[in-house]
Amino acid sequence: MRVSLDRVHDDATPDRVLIVGAGLAGLTAAGRLAAAGKRVLIVDKGRSVGGRLATRRFDGALLDHGAQFFTARSPEFTEAVDAWVGAGVVAEWCRGFGEIDGYPRYRTEGGMNRLAKHLADGLPRDLVTIATRVRAQDVLRLPDGWGVTYEGGVRMADEATAAIVTAPVPQAFELLDAGAVSIDASVDVAAVRAIRYHAVIALLTLVDGTPDLGPAGALQQPDDPTFSFVADNQTKGISERRAVTFHVGHRRSAELFERSDAEIADALLPEAAAVLGSATITAHQVKKWRYSGPVEPWPDRSVTLVAGPHPLVLAGDAFGGPKVEGAYLSGLAAADAVLSS
Repeated sequence: MRVSLDRVHDDATPDRVLIVGAGLAGLTAAGRLAAAGKRVLIVDKGRSVGGRLATRRFDGALLDHGAQFFTARSPEFTEAVDAWVGAGVVAEWCRGFGEIDGYPRYRTEGGMNRLAKHLADGLPRDLVTIATRVRAQDVLRLPDGWGVTYEGGVRMADEATAAIVTAPVPQAFELLDAGAVSIDASVDVAAVRAIRYHAVIALLTLVDGTPDLGPAGALQQPDDPTFSFVADNQTKGISERRAVTFHVGHRRSAELFERSDAEIADALLPEAAAVLGSATITAHQVKKWRYSGPVEPWPDRSVTLVAGPHPLVLAGDAFGGPKVEGAYLSGLAAADAVLSS
């Protein structure tokens, strides 16, 4: 993964595409644009690429705490997954949790974040620059394109001829509102702004003993009042040490989200212990995802807020279908929207 904190200086607005967000949608868009010969700058506030392709190291264990797995249904995503499998980055985990339905569930070798790093490392260095640990402050309309400035002055203002914003919709509009960006009248901006997200809490645990979580080492239980998904990262094949991730359901996450980590752990640990049976929790951490996924995905895979020769496009897993496949397809659509303009 490449990180740059130096501005690429040009006498005029650089002929490149600015992408805010280095999650799967942003990295996918960058790959499509670079394949077409476009220069790209990706900026992200995180310590590394990935977004919710997130893996945490915890006392010698590895735990996926964002996206847990993915399926492939569309031809475009299936082709990408086949390539990742061939590269040894992705492997089949199982074909169902409890009930076998024949559809492969894929995991990433070494944790989901490795997929993001694989994509970042595959981008051509002469065309794509990635800057992490920089938090965008606003997006600005310029005569010949777009600009972005950053909080804390850690990076000079950057400019580009087109922009793709892959941050969650509320965060995206915070950037656009800060820059007083005028959206095209043809866009139903009120409807786009109204996209809402589920908040999700992840309880990360180190465990002694072997929990009974089925052959795949996971429980998928969307109707459970507390835990919608439980995964043993050792059985999953990414952690040498026994470590279990608990994803809390939407309703319970909403009830607990604004409490402290200690209060959340006090509320959830007894219920987590009951799920594990004779296995015991020896350590824990709490991770919060305020924008885990859309309540109702937008029907299109991207939204062009400003059309013309210098487009501004929104993308991410809120558009055209949630989860990993949705984010990938949205990244492709956003890149195509820029190329077609």
